[in-house]
Amino acid sequence: MENHKNVTEFVFVGLWENRRIELLFFLLFLLCYLAVLVGNAIILITITCSHLMEQPMYYFLCHLSLMDLCYTSTVVPRLIRDLVAVRKNISYNQCMTQLFTAHLLSGVEIFILVSMALDRYIAIVKPLHYMVIMSRKRCDMLIATAWGVGFWHSIALLLMVLSLPFCGPNRVDHYLCDVKPLLKLVCKDIRVVSILVIANSGMVVVAIFLVLVVSYILILYNLRSRSSAGRRKALSTCSSHIMVVVSFFVPCIYTYVLPVGSDNNDKEISVLYTVIAPMLNPLIYTLRNAEMKSAMQKVWSRMTQSEL
Repeated sequence: MENHKNVTEFVFVGLWENRRIELLFFLLFLLCYLAVLVGNAIILITITCSHLMEQPMYYFLCHLSLMDLCYTSTVVPRLIRDLVAVRKNISYNQCMTQLFTAHLLSGVEIFILVSMALDRYIAIVKPLHYMVIMSRKRCDMLIATAWGVGFWHSIALLLMVLSLPFCGPNRVDHYLCDVKPLLKLVCKDIRVVSILVIANSGMVVVAIFLVLVVSYILILYNLRSRSSAGRRKALSTCSSHIMVVVSFFVPCIYTYVLPVGSDNNDKEISVLYTVIAPMLNPLIYTLRNAEMKSAMQKVWSRMTQSEL
């Protein structure tokens, strides 16, 4: 088969083409990335070193924090480097690796959020059967399914992009290798490919978001029969999930539902789910969760005592 790929590297345009603004955001994004690392590391240590790991909700939260750590580490370090670099270049192979890894990890994260919504639904709607339905074996199966679905989603995108001819130019109007900015550089008609991208990413994200919205509506409906104390506890937990879902899904929907040629702010909006959401998730799950705060204090106190 004839190979049309003459491009061996891509050059990112970046978020801004203003040196002063880029230096300012270098410091800002560096602080954000450190917050992501510290916040999610605290959640991982707290859950794995306490009794919370036995509860399905925190088991999923542990995996969600791991995905946030891995996902941001795929995107943000290069973004930070490029903000101070003279030339923001990336090789073709590294670009394809970033595309695959970012979509794999974000796909897994999406289905972990679905698993967390299912967990809350079972806990509130069928509390007597909760421990039977949400057994550790079933939780492991849900995590394995998340990885399986994430893999097939990302491998489908990767194979599609690998089959496309890139003959130049090679300037990517973004700060990461994502499918939509790359399609703008393809030297052939991309109308069919654009529809496939919207179907693979955009419509799937919309469908999952609607499923999550319906699940939380059903949860709120079933809370009517609970006591006021029970309602407050359930609403506190569910509101944290809803905040995380909205902060991740809404910018994703905006980015992937619109067609490739549309004039929108994809790269600015994508900062919300690549940097801001992973930074806010630990705050949402710790500051609004008394059980997490109590476990953090116990783990911290055990660690300090063992050092003494």
